[in-house]
Amino acid sequence: MTRGRSDGAQKKRLLTSLCIVAVFLVFLYVYFGSKNTGESALEYGSRSLRKLGSSYLGGDEDSDLGGKQDESPLKFGLDDGEDGFTPKSFPVCDDRHSELIPCLDRHLIYQMRLKLDLSLMEHYERHCPLPERRYNCLIPPPPGYKVPIKWPKSRDEVWKANIPHTHLAHEKSDQNWMVVKGEKIHFPGGGTHFHYGADKYIASIANMLNFSNNNLNNEGRLRTVFDVGCGVASFGGYLLSSDIIAMSLAPNDVHQNQIQFALERGIPAYLGVLGTKRLPYPSRSFELAHCSRCRIDWLQRDGILLLELDRVLRPGGYFAYSSPEAYAQDEEDLRIWKEMSALVERMCWRIASKRNQTVIWQKPLTNDCYLEREPGTQPPLCRSDDDPDAVWGVNMEACITPYSDHDHKTRGSGLAPWPARLTSPPPRLADFGYSTEMFEKDMELWRQRVDSYWSLLSPKISSDTIRNVMDMKANLGSFAAALKDKDVWVMNVIPEDGPKTLKIVYDRGLIGTVHNWCEAFSTYPRTYDLLHAWTVFSDIEKKGCSGEDLLLEMDRILRPTGFAIIRDRQPVIDFVKKYLAALHWEAVATEESGPDGDEVVFVIQKKLWLTSESFRGTE
Repeated sequence: MTRGRSDGAQKKRLLTSLCIVAVFLVFLYVYFGSKNTGESALEYGSRSLRKLGSSYLGGDEDSDLGGKQDESPLKFGLDDGEDGFTPKSFPVCDDRHSELIPCLDRHLIYQMRLKLDLSLMEHYERHCPLPERRYNCLIPPPPGYKVPIKWPKSRDEVWKANIPHTHLAHEKSDQNWMVVKGEKIHFPGGGTHFHYGADKYIASIANMLNFSNNNLNNEGRLRTVFDVGCGVASFGGYLLSSDIIAMSLAPNDVHQNQIQFALERGIPAYLGVLGTKRLPYPSRSFELAHCSRCRIDWLQRDGILLLELDRVLRPGGYFAYSSPEAYAQDEEDLRIWKEMSALVERMCWRIASKRNQTVIWQKPLTNDCYLEREPGTQPPLCRSDDDPDAVWGVNMEACITPYSDHDHKTRGSGLAPWPARLTSPPPRLADFGYSTEMFEKDMELWRQRVDSYWSLLSPKISSDTIRNVMDMKANLGSFAAALKDKDVWVMNVIPEDGPKTLKIVYDRGLIGTVHNWCEAFSTYPRTYDLLHAWTVFSDIEKKGCSGEDLLLEMDRILRPTGFAIIRDRQPVIDFVKKYLAALHWEAVATEESGPDGDEVVFVIQKKLWLTSESFRGTE
């Protein structure tokens, strides 16, 4: 009896063990099988985000946010065994994240529990996800998305479906920022301080400065403008007809889509804030800075924000300030005006003109005033070893940037008026040891290359197809210079770890920024018609960064039906070709280039695709 009971118990234990093993095997099959299925087929709609990536978008903080098991960068087909790798698809991000900006994502800030000083605007500065927290999915267009309206018509109207945010139209209804009319949003050209139109306001500033014909470009001597707190960038949009280009800057704040509207309109703009870090622009970049009720406390931290404006203004540059402090008579505004006037006087600025609600200060042409100040005067001059052109991740300092010996002696920047400025070798070219001959050779080389690019693109484009262009590695800006006769503008991007040639770009009358392509760019999805990537993939490979991440970032930035021109080594082009289907890109043309055929030009076009939710939005 006892033995029989023992045998029965053993059988029972054996059956239990077998059941446990079977359940475990089923679990492994379901887990890995479903995972492989999810990665091998493109799913559309709100359920298409990888389970492992869900916490990036607001789920469990401790899970793998990017869904990547191997973060080692791909070596563009050079490693053994890589040649056969062909990704079939990427998942599609949740429809809620059609406007995701990875390095300016509030969800990420909350999840990482970053301790930021809100009074210093640190929460509007860049905070990028670590590699293991990056998304690995395609950003979908919003429901009902349409190919953007073409320039110049787009300056005044855009499709509402492309940026389905109308709160600014209601909030700023008395200021003529924007008006919703049926399927479109219209931009009458108004602003917080110029309800009756930016064009009249711009002419009034020119009149205050006694510029001929009330033209703010001052016969080509005023070309680059910095508009801080720009709203929907109507000020910058209306400057373009005067051959003036503005870098319109605003944060991703309560008016969170203002820069998105600007770029949708075809107006140069960039997401950023005057916070704790230097602006991503070199010293002496702009002839004019502008603030129209930009809601900035210029007196905070010993005037550090005003001193940052001073850093980026050229010798003799202007700051046009339209704000209640310039005219109001209540006690608080009078106090602010008194303190601000004292600060700019110690900075050696003088009032160039003051009328009604606007004051225009002018920066000195030389160091003379700085040297004549009493010892101990605040703010001090910056240290002699401070590099005013080092900007990437560099903290602002409450000090005055003095001029170089050249600028001091020449009483200015020595730049030619526009448009001669574009092709004239700027004085700061000597900082890099470049000769006039080298400059002209670079210009001619890129003129030929751009002619070749447009020949490759010609079957696919017309004169108004392309408006917003980004040169992802601009060097001296000659790619953009070669586009001068086309109705486009170019965001010239200079790598953060290379020669600081962005000042040459600005000295040529162009605009741009500094960036590290191992990180996401500070722009909304679907904001550029053409990306030009000259050896950018080879550069990030040397840093150990992921080529796949860069492809996903380029796809995020690129508008549907937009183009990318990739100029790089053959292994890089082969690497990119493997991802065409997964990215919904189409090959347009391939061409060997370089004296030895060591570079290949590969042109692609991004297809317009819609999620199931987007399809419903078009019905």
